[in-house]
Amino acid sequence: MNYKDLFHIALKLISSPAAAWEEIRLEEDKQKVFMAFVYPLIGLCGLSVFIGTIFSLGWSGPQSFQIAMTKCCAIAVSLFGGYYLASYLLNELSMRMLKREDNLLLMQQFAGYAMVVLFVLQIIIGLMPEFSIVAILLQFYIAIVVWEGSDKLLLIAENERVRFTIIATIILIACPSIIQFIFNKLFLLYLE
Repeated sequence: MNYKDLFHIALKLISSPAAAWEEIRLEEDKQKVFMAFVYPLIGLCGLSVFIGTIFSLGWSGPQSFQIAMTKCCAIAVSLFGGYYLASYLLNELSMRMLKREDNLLLMQQFAGYAMVVLFVLQIIIGLMPEFSIVAILLQFYIAIVVWEGSDKLLLIAENERVRFTIIATIILIACPSIIQFIFNKLFLLYLE
């Protein structure tokens, strides 16, 4: 795993999405997104939440470690599950709305790179939880990344891009949030 390339593409997707999507479109291996981008970023998100929780609770005992591990797992499960759920829903959206063939691998590539904003914000929130209010607003920057990706990678016609971008943005933001909400509710039920 090359973290230099990982941070390069993440920064490029955020700072210059059109150019980044052009590079991504040229990738021959569509499965590269899993091992080279999504999984390492999910790992970094979990690590940042773990470290942030330990720093905020202190090393007071096994309970602080347990809480940190639980929060770490909640983030990892929500991002991992949210990524796959969003990929599936985007593929269905593509087939129904855009009348395209089933191409789950392309949608997994698109969703993985498009979620870069959520990954980066989660890393920041994990270390600085007080940043969460600003992060709620900043997460909508994903719409710009999706807009550019729908043109450069998915080659969606101009007249369909606005509708696709709005729906895809909602899907990409909502899927991890819903899974995290369910995970946290189930965990609270377990504790009772």
